[in-house]
Amino acid sequence: MSKKNFLIFDFGASNGRASVGNFDGNRFEIDIVYRFDNNPVYATGTLYWDFLRLYGELKNGITMAFKKYGSNIISLGIDTWGCDFGFIDRNGKLISNPIHYRDVKRNSVCQDLFKIIPEEEIFSLSGSPLFTVNSVFNLFALKKFDFLELRTAYKYLMIPDLFNYFLTGAAFNEYTDAATTCMCNQVEKKWESKIITDVIGVTLDIFCEIVQPGTIIGMIKDDVAKELEIKPINVVAPSTHDTPSAIAGTPVIDKGKKIAFISLGTWGVVISETNKPLINSEIFKSGFGNEAGVENTNLIYKDITGLWIIQQCMLTWKKEKDSNFGWNDIDNLYPKADRFMSFIDVDDPTFVLASSDMTETVKSYCRKKGQRAPETIAEISRCLYENLVFKIRQNIETLQKIKGEEIGLIHISGGGSKNSLFCQWISNCLGIPLDSGPVETTSIGNMIMQLKAAGEIKSLKEGRQISYNSSIVIHFEPDLKQKDIWDEAYNTYLNVIFRNIYK
Repeated sequence: MSKKNFLIFDFGASNGRASVGNFDGNRFEIDIVYRFDNNPVYATGTLYWDFLRLYGELKNGITMAFKKYGSNIISLGIDTWGCDFGFIDRNGKLISNPIHYRDVKRNSVCQDLFKIIPEEEIFSLSGSPLFTVNSVFNLFALKKFDFLELRTAYKYLMIPDLFNYFLTGAAFNEYTDAATTCMCNQVEKKWESKIITDVIGVTLDIFCEIVQPGTIIGMIKDDVAKELEIKPINVVAPSTHDTPSAIAGTPVIDKGKKIAFISLGTWGVVISETNKPLINSEIFKSGFGNEAGVENTNLIYKDITGLWIIQQCMLTWKKEKDSNFGWNDIDNLYPKADRFMSFIDVDDPTFVLASSDMTETVKSYCRKKGQRAPETIAEISRCLYENLVFKIRQNIETLQKIKGEEIGLIHISGGGSKNSLFCQWISNCLGIPLDSGPVETTSIGNMIMQLKAAGEIKSLKEGRQISYNSSIVIHFEPDLKQKDIWDEAYNTYLNVIFRNIYK
């Protein structure tokens, strides 16, 4: 049969890409047709997303895809990072560039909000764990500091909702991204008025109807199609939040094992699927929470700092070396450094915000903990990868405890899945088999929901089977001799980093 093509946009926190999924009825191939950077902008003390430039990149990607595939594209779907939003006014105009989740002022109001409503009450109402980057804090900051964009807001739209609005003119809030706000009731699947109206003091009128993943939002508007010289096509809201999209696209089939997922890019996420949100004090105290998945699945998850720190270090190293210094150079260097030299908590607030020199931030952290600081690129890189492994183990063990079940397989996807030594370390440290890849599960999950919207498949299970048919997955078995070494180092890590918690 002839192949059917679906246009996929995946906007990450540092870069994005446009891909076309070519589907033959049994398997698919992903063709990346356009890549672009996503660079935030500081202006008057605020960190913004450069939304209009990103919208321009979206249009560039559409143009490139149509040049290659002509009119043989069935639909388009967009997924992005979570938590961030913008507003349109009554004339449909963007009021201001959306504020970045790492903005300092946005991250400074958490305790002020908790004086009005306790953290655990927000969790009980929303089911979401609270981090300083969550949308609820940004909205609260806009209200607290009386920002103009909130006073003139007509509709509240998450980042992918904004893109969809500019393409189609339809204003909706897609559920999986709405769930990242800590303002959405995940049991009732609706906006939570007790948080939005009663606590923050914002009217619910500016929030849109919540739609489920796989909904056809509408057609690309005639004026946009004319500008880009394309035919109008359907725009589908897949899982517009990239993490649930990555889980939907993971090539897992029933192997009779309890599976934990790790999605690892700028952020890392440790995840397990459940049938419904788990909301109780034990979950809250663990730091885990709930996130919406596709087809009414629930994801019990914990965000961790993923590759963010080493990505920030890379900016420094490129300046010190040259612009061609890259990840292959890192991969060649860090295995040669001494193991377990230094221990850091990658989730420490020290590492949350962008730094002018993250390498010095890492060194300073180690010195404050009374440790030898890593100095070379190899030592710093190895330190970051090792301690990310420890953080993953810490959260997998917590996940097993709160769910009362042993994990039999870990599946890792995203950019971190390309690092085979790192994957082997995770398996060794935990003593659990691990499957790695493919990298592009977020794009695959996006495509699966487009396939469902088009009537090509009927279920997520069917989509995952197609993903399995189409993907290369690398399997790692734990080296039990190495596990003893990792166990000893992990105990040292707990003692050094969490000595006030672990005795």
